[in-house]
Amino acid sequence: MGLSPGDNEGPVAILRCRLCATRPNWSCRHPTRGFLLRVDLARPKRVPTLAQELALDRAMARRSTCTRCSRRYDYCLPLRTLGCCDPCARGYEPTPGTYVLATVPVTHRLAA
Repeated sequence: MGLSPGDNEGPVAILRCRLCATRPNWSCRHPTRGFLLRVDLARPKRVPTLAQELALDRAMARRSTCTRCSRRYDYCLPLRTLGCCDPCARGYEPTPGTYVLATVPVTHRLAA
């Protein structure tokens, strides 16, 4: 609905998983609850500024660009464990449709 909680001080009701209602919470592995808030107290979502979107895009570019081959993928790479993309780590050539070459500095790609 494009709303944020706003002035809602707490949930009006809490939805719980039926399985969790019959067992203690520690034994249920499902998402245990969902909060119902009042719509009349909600406010419109805040719109980020272009500078905030640019900062987020740069951060995501850093997480999704391989350090060895400079390819930018559509997902975050395991840079802490592998240090590069999976094709570089395993020694094969990736499918061309799965990456974008990052030869130019990262520019603002988000819709404003």
